[in-house]
Amino acid sequence: MSETTAVSIRNLSKSFDGVEVLRDVDLVVKKGDVVTILGSSGSGKSTLLRCVNWLEQPDRGTITIAGQRIGVNDAGKPMSMRELAKVRARTGMVFQSFNLWPHLNVLHNVTEAPIHVLGKARSEAEAHAHELLEKVGMSHKTAAYPNTLSGGQKQRVAIARALAMRPEVMLFDEPTSALDPELVGEVLAVIKALSAEGYTMVIVTHEMTFARAVSDQVVFLDKGRIIESADPETFFTRPSTERVQKFLERNEG
Repeated sequence: MSETTAVSIRNLSKSFDGVEVLRDVDLVVKKGDVVTILGSSGSGKSTLLRCVNWLEQPDRGTITIAGQRIGVNDAGKPMSMRELAKVRARTGMVFQSFNLWPHLNVLHNVTEAPIHVLGKARSEAEAHAHELLEKVGMSHKTAAYPNTLSGGQKQRVAIARALAMRPEVMLFDEPTSALDPELVGEVLAVIKALSAEGYTMVIVTHEMTFARAVSDQVVFLDKGRIIESADPETFFTRPSTERVQKFLERNEG
C-alpha cells in the first residue's frame, strides 16, 4: 500500500435482494485528492460511498483506509463494533439530509462526537468547534437549533461536525441534493475551500460545473461498474465512452 494512498477499493461488489448494485469496483484515492463520482440515479454511487465506511457491508472485496482494512481485523475475522468505530472515525460523512441532532444547538452538534468518541476535553472540543464553524461561515449561529436554520446552514454545520473528528477522508453523499437552488452555492463554496486546503475528499454529486472545477479525478459509475475515470479536463472534453458522452450532453446542455 503506497503511503500516498488514502482509500483503496478492490473488487467491491454489493447486492440488495438479489440485484447487484456494485460489481467488481476498483478505485484508488490519493491523499489530498478530490474524487467526484458521477452517474445516473440508481448507478450505485451512494452505495459505493456507504461501503467505504461500512455503513453498508459489501458482499465481497476489500476497502482500505489510510493503510488499514475496514470490516475485517488482522486475524481475518469480522471487526467488532469497537474495532469498526476506530477505523470508521478516519472518515467524515456528510449526508444528503444533514442528520443533525435536533435537540442540540449548533455548538453541541459539533462537539458531541469529539467528547464522547475521541475523549476530548470539552474545552478543547469547543475551541476546535468554534474554529470549524468560523471556517464554514456559521460562527454566528453557535446557540441556534437546527430547526431554525436554512438547509444550506444545516449542511454547513454538518460539514463542521464531520471535520470535528479530524478525519483523514471526507465523504460527501449528494451534499446539495436536498437544498433549494439558491442555497446550493454556499455549500459548494465551503467544499471548494476545503479542497484548496488539501483535504482528501470523495464526493457523490450531480453538480457538473462543480465537479469539473474541484476534482482531481472524475469517476463515472454505470450499472454498478466504473466505466470511465479521468482527470476533469479529459473527462468533460474528451470522454472515451459513448455512455459518458450521452450523460454529459443531457446534463451540460
